[in-house]
Amino acid sequence: MTGASPFARVAVGSTNPVKVAAVAAVLARIAPAGAVQGVSVPSGVADQPMGDDATILGARTRAEGALRALGATLAIGLEGGCVELGDGTMRTCAWAVAVDPSGRSGVGGSLAMPLPPEVAALVRRGVELGHAMDRVANAHNTKQGAGAVGILTAGLIDRQRAYETLVTYALSPWLASAYWTTA
Repeated sequence: MTGASPFARVAVGSTNPVKVAAVAAVLARIAPAGAVQGVSVPSGVADQPMGDDATILGARTRAEGALRALGATLAIGLEGGCVELGDGTMRTCAWAVAVDPSGRSGVGGSLAMPLPPEVAALVRRGVELGHAMDRVANAHNTKQGAGAVGILTAGLIDRQRAYETLVTYALSPWLASAYWTTA
């Protein structure tokens, strides 16, 4: 990248305002002069990914698509999913993948919280988590707002703040690059 900051032009593989704002909030702390732009790219996975692997793949596909679409110095994909547990319950998951033109990448995940039985039942019937939360909470477009996490934590954590942590984790190969060099 010929000395350019990896944070100069950051693409986000979504136009969802929560995802773009999460990346912008992290970038403001590490590279205030950096620019963030969202772009609509496909995830390559189901609208409601099931399992960590499918959710990571969706985030990676979004990041790679955004990098290609905008020719950025770095791109980030964010994807939320659900995971069936062995005891018959369901939890959420969310993953961020960061990629740069050289092929370096980082992955960060968390947001593992239980889903209420009524919400899990809707997801099992094919309803996307955001729409399931809208129905159960009698809300509208929660996935572009507080999200399931905001509703289920009574506002203590909202979707943007939860995503900021994932983005930061995914950026660790750039933030602490001395630890990521190969021998």
